[in-house]
Amino acid sequence: MLMPNSLAVLGDAFSGEERGRAIGTWASVGAIAGAIGPPLGGWLVETVGWRGIFLINVPVAAVAVLLALRFVKESGQGKQALDWLGAVLATAALGSLTWALTRWSAGHGSGPVTLLTAVAGAALLVVFLLHEQRRGERAMMPLSMLASKPFVGLTVATLLLYGALGGVLVLLPFMLISAVGYSPFQAGLALLPLPVGIGVASRLMGRVTAKAGPRLPLTIGPVVTGIGFALLVLVEPADGYWASVFPGVAVIALGMAGAVAPLTTAVLSSVDARHTGTASGFNSAIARTGGLIATALVGAVMPQVGTALLDTFHHAVLMFAVIAVASGVASFLTLGPSAEAKTG
Repeated sequence: MLMPNSLAVLGDAFSGEERGRAIGTWASVGAIAGAIGPPLGGWLVETVGWRGIFLINVPVAAVAVLLALRFVKESGQGKQALDWLGAVLATAALGSLTWALTRWSAGHGSGPVTLLTAVAGAALLVVFLLHEQRRGERAMMPLSMLASKPFVGLTVATLLLYGALGGVLVLLPFMLISAVGYSPFQAGLALLPLPVGIGVASRLMGRVTAKAGPRLPLTIGPVVTGIGFALLVLVEPADGYWASVFPGVAVIALGMAGAVAPLTTAVLSSVDARHTGTASGFNSAIARTGGLIATALVGAVMPQVGTALLDTFHHAVLMFAVIAVASGVASFLTLGPSAEAKTG
């Protein structure tokens, strides 16, 4: 609810180069705020218990509500009846598919329950698409948006990039704790360069994208991110953080910094103005879906221990590196000069 609506507010309030700067600031502030998440979560797990990582959201949410009531104005784009059935169908479809992947990766294999759940999820997804087609422009996700080649390409790139990133962000701290001997707090600190790097560079990249277009940063950024994933094969218990973990995390931060703000700007520019809120919401959902699928699949790695866990981790990060590079290729092939001119 929060991410797509915040982007819809920015899309309505700014245009052109100003929109790029605004989205860059949005991504930068979000990343900097997120920098305290991993170490704070690790500290809470060690001192208060794992339930504390959920309770910390209560005061943060209260402040966010007060700020929204005080400073955020309604967009004035008009009101439309919500597509409740579409929302239920999409949620049930994604939930079923994720549950099937989770059961498979957790070692339950392709038993009757897993297969039935996967088939049900696929069937619900088809029903959702048919329902959206019937509703036309009143749909939660109007299928007419898929006529935009840049939007389709950005959707594919988002699914691949955030799927790979989500898998690494689950596996890396788990592996550091289980195989290398880090504490939860130390594992959280190990990820700190990632949000800091994104936060520092996103505002600059937002301005660059507004002027030059998204094709180049959305091609190079995912490729650099993939190189960072590949560098995580250096992680070994005998080596220190700076020699084994930091190089990969730092390069991932550099690559994601080049992709986060340009990706968001490009998505908002790839559809008509009346669909910016829907486009940002759909893209956010696709990013979360990629993370969900990756998280479900990496469950197959977690039962490993010791050397087996480390070896499996090395194979997994190489696979995620290939997926990230594929995201850059998808952007390069679908974001032509026309998409750049539209964004500029």
